[in-house]
Amino acid sequence: MADTAAPAPTRALVLGNPASGSHSPELVEEVRQLCASYLERAEVHLTTGPGDATVAVRRALQRPAGAPDLVVVIGGDGTVREAVQGLVPVTGNATLAVVPGGTGNSGYKMLWGERPWSESLKAILTDSGIGGSARLRRLDLARLTETRNYVYLGACSGVIADALITARDLPLSGRERYARAFADTAAGYAPYPGRVTVDGKVVHEGPTVLANVGGGPYRGGRFHVLPDSLLDDGLLDVCVIGDGIAAADVPGLTLNAAHMDHGATVYARGRSITVERTDGRRLPLEHDGEYQHGIGDKATFEVLPGALPVWAPATP
Repeated sequence: MADTAAPAPTRALVLGNPASGSHSPELVEEVRQLCASYLERAEVHLTTGPGDATVAVRRALQRPAGAPDLVVVIGGDGTVREAVQGLVPVTGNATLAVVPGGTGNSGYKMLWGERPWSESLKAILTDSGIGGSARLRRLDLARLTETRNYVYLGACSGVIADALITARDLPLSGRERYARAFADTAAGYAPYPGRVTVDGKVVHEGPTVLANVGGGPYRGGRFHVLPDSLLDDGLLDVCVIGDGIAAADVPGLTLNAAHMDHGATVYARGRSITVERTDGRRLPLEHDGEYQHGIGDKATFEVLPGALPVWAPATP
C-alpha cells in the first residue's frame, strides 16, 4: 500500500483513561512531554467514564480555531474504540496515534507490533510522511448497522462475548481476569444456532461457538483469530467456529492460528456480513471489548473503506 501524504502534526490532544488496564499518571505525562517537545501544543484530557472519550474528541475537533490535528490515545482497545467514534465523523485533518495503555492492546500491536511506544510516537512526531519511518494509513472500519457505531478491531458473537459478562463478577484484573472468565464460560458452553451471510451468500448455518468479524488480526492482544486479515483492502473478514471445536479449545488454537486448519472453521471476506441467531433469541455480541446489550437476534456489518487515518510504520 502506498504512503498517504499528510502534513506533519502540529497540535495534539492526548487522551488518557484512568480506568484502563495499565494506566498511570507517569505514562500520561511522558506522552504529553514528548508531544510538547515537538509540537506547538499538547493538551491532556483524562476520561471520566464510559463515552467521555467520544465526547472529548468530538468537541476538540469541532473547535472553530486551534483544533488538534493529532489525537494520541493512551489506553486499551476500548478507549481507542471510543475515540474512533468521535474522530471519524468529524476527522477533518485530524489523525490518530495509539499508545498502549490497556490489557489487550490489540490495536497497537496490529500497527506497530512489539515496538516500544516511545519509538513509534517519536517517529510520528519527527519522521512522518513519504520517505520517513512513520506513515499515515487509512484503515477500513466496519459499521454495525443496528447501532451505527464504528467497529475498530472486530466484533465477536458467542463464547467470547458471553465471557465479558462472566468477567464482571470476578475479583481479578487484567489478562488474568479475562482468562478465568473465558475458562468459566467455555466449560460446557452450548453453541448457539446461527447463520452467517457474506455479501448475500450463506457461508455457515448451524451450531456456532463464535463468529468474529473485523479487520484487525488479533483479539485480546494475543489471539490470532483473523490471521489473513488486511487492514486496508476494502473488505471485512469473518471467522466462524462451529461445534466441531469445543469452546474451551478456542484460546489454545487461536494463539497460533491452528483453528484455520480445522474442518469446523469457516473463513470468508466481503463488504457486508450478517451474523444471526436463528432461534429468535438475542445474539450474544461484543465489539472492541464492549458487550452489545441492545442487539436483537442479528447484527449486520458494512465495510467503510479507508475511514480511519492512523499512523503506522513506513515498513511493516
